Amino acid sequence: MNLSGSICALATPFDADGKLDLDAFTQLIERQIAGGTQGVVIAGSTGEAHALSAEEFDTLVEHGVRQVAGRIPVLVGTGGANTVKTLVATQHARNLGADAALVVTPYYVRPTQDGLLRHFLEIADGAGLPVVLYNVPGRTGCDLLPATVARLAAHAQIVAIKEAVADARRIEDLLVLRNNTFRILSGDDGSAMRSLLAGADGVISVANNLAPAPFRALCDAARAGRRAEAAELNVRLQPLFDALGLESNPIPLKWGLSLQGLGSAQPRLPLTELSLPHRERLRDLVLNLQDAAA
Repeated sequence: MNLSGSICALATPFDADGKLDLDAFTQLIERQIAGGTQGVVIAGSTGEAHALSAEEFDTLVEHGVRQVAGRIPVLVGTGGANTVKTLVATQHARNLGADAALVVTPYYVRPTQDGLLRHFLEIADGAGLPVVLYNVPGRTGCDLLPATVARLAAHAQIVAIKEAVADARRIEDLLVLRNNTFRILSGDDGSAMRSLLAGADGVISVANNLAPAPFRALCDAARAGRRAEAAELNVRLQPLFDALGLESNPIPLKWGLSLQGLGSAQPRLPLTELSLPHRERLRDLVLNLQDAAA
């Protein structure tokens, strides 16, 4: 399994009644693969995982795995605030056909670095599935520090980290851990080009949902060291990156996907539909993307 390049954190489309829209999910997956996306995440934070019932989670993952059919790696979000529950969820994802688990740091409970170390080691020891660490302090309230990552990276089942801290120093500190069995993945679209040029292996992206081909081109150019080309592509995509941060992810994304006919604009509460003042800005960006692809 090669976790690198352009990886999409898939949204979970709902229909007008708030139910899973599997037809839209199929279209989203196929559009990603056609656009060159090199991996997908199902039921991550962008996919509103914690708004899904257990039955919906199973349906979504089984459908996604079946649709992808081995063409690219499928990562499934399994992280939670409790170690035993996270382990069980990761074992379950393995049974549903996931290629790897994306395991976010425990949110709300604010563990120590030793607690984080023991948490991830227990999951890696018992899940029977490759684990991708996911560090996003802005959402979880705890920060998985590079020194702790260094200890975790030695485990054979811990294969990568998705690092959403956008600070350049953080990526530099993690890149020294990179090798053939442990990959460094950016989790921040806005700083993705910089991370890739510095040597990161890939990006798990939100914007990729709306712009798979341009985002793949950006990743290819940056990973190959074609700085001028990467910079030009980044300038073109930066307004989209900015717009998708206007409100909490995936609120703007769901509205943008609805303009492309991929599900309802309404996420599940407590998330609400994109505010009126932001809609025209995102509409123009989505229409420009469609015109460019035509």
